[in-house]
Amino acid sequence: MTADLPAGPLAGVRVIELAGIGPAPFAAMMLADLGADVIRVDRATDVDASAFGTPHPDLLNRGRRSIGVDLKSAGGREVVLALVDGADALIEGFRPGVTERLGVGPADCHAVNPRLVYGRMTGWGQDGPSAPYAGHDIDYLALTGALHGIGRAGQPPVPPMNLLGDFGGGGMMLALGVVSALYAVGGGAAGQVVDAAIVDGVAVLSTQIHALRRLGMWQEPRGVNLLDGGAPFYDTYECADGRYVAVGALEPRFYDELVRRTGFPLPPDDAPDRTDPANWPALRTAWARLFRTRSRDEWAALLTASDACVAPVLEWREAPEHPHLAMRDTFVVRDGVIQPAPAPRFSGTPTSVRRPPPWPGEHTDEVLAEAGYRPDQVIDLRAAAAVG
Repeated sequence: MTADLPAGPLAGVRVIELAGIGPAPFAAMMLADLGADVIRVDRATDVDASAFGTPHPDLLNRGRRSIGVDLKSAGGREVVLALVDGADALIEGFRPGVTERLGVGPADCHAVNPRLVYGRMTGWGQDGPSAPYAGHDIDYLALTGALHGIGRAGQPPVPPMNLLGDFGGGGMMLALGVVSALYAVGGGAAGQVVDAAIVDGVAVLSTQIHALRRLGMWQEPRGVNLLDGGAPFYDTYECADGRYVAVGALEPRFYDELVRRTGFPLPPDDAPDRTDPANWPALRTAWARLFRTRSRDEWAALLTASDACVAPVLEWREAPEHPHLAMRDTFVVRDGVIQPAPAPRFSGTPTSVRRPPPWPGEHTDEVLAEAGYRPDQVIDLRAAAAVG
């Protein structure tokens, strides 16, 4: 741990991460951001000592140390179990059954450390007809119904990058599950397995939409509802410079403020009753014509410091420079790299980006020494290619 930086609320918690891609590393990043000591177990074959001491470009791996291990070797398996013996949690993102075949599955790890929280990240879950097969974010969204609801009316569904599945329904749920299980262990419970499946996480994220359907307030077709771009007062509009503003004036008083500040509508357009969906096409056309009369930043200057619920649609490069995000330090600079700051914020145990992303195996000797390995044993492990 870097001594001169805040410890975070998870200070003192040690997590072993079996290296993967996407949602499991994101969960590990969240735990590291919160102060956990996360040790990433990378492949021994990925170790390149010539890169040590320089930040790895993958920001998703920030905040932890890395050890290079051959999980398929007997020596590598013993190294992982030795790390597990002194850990509070382990995170893995392999297909179901893989860690069992490697000898580092839940039963193997709990035999060494009964209090261990064993976090498992998959798309389909540990069981079920689809569990053995590959998939990606778009597939999990499709199966849960979430993908059906995203897109313009009459147009194909649009994948929302991989933010909703991999990171919202996946990695974030795994991090929550691990922290919850650690809390239970702190209260005297035994260690347990956390089965975090992206299909489960996305489904629970869509609870409100299922509730609105039951209330008769959500239609099955996409792009025709209040929150999916169907309503002209909850949508994006192109401005005179080809950039966009986002309008979210849902409540009547906020919509009234938007109307007042913009002078809507332009002559000879009308301002029909917005509560009648039959008027939405005409209303959208009128708003679109108005927003094309000024640039994005001109609209932002007029509307953002108000209750009109309008924000400029910023490009990735612009976001860190926005005055609100800059004042809150929503983005931070670590080792010359601009990146999102840890979230959420804590008044008593502040978080920080404590380490840059490591190169595979950069901390092998350091971590093995902490686990009780003598220098000659490390030499033997390297000679056997069990570690890198």
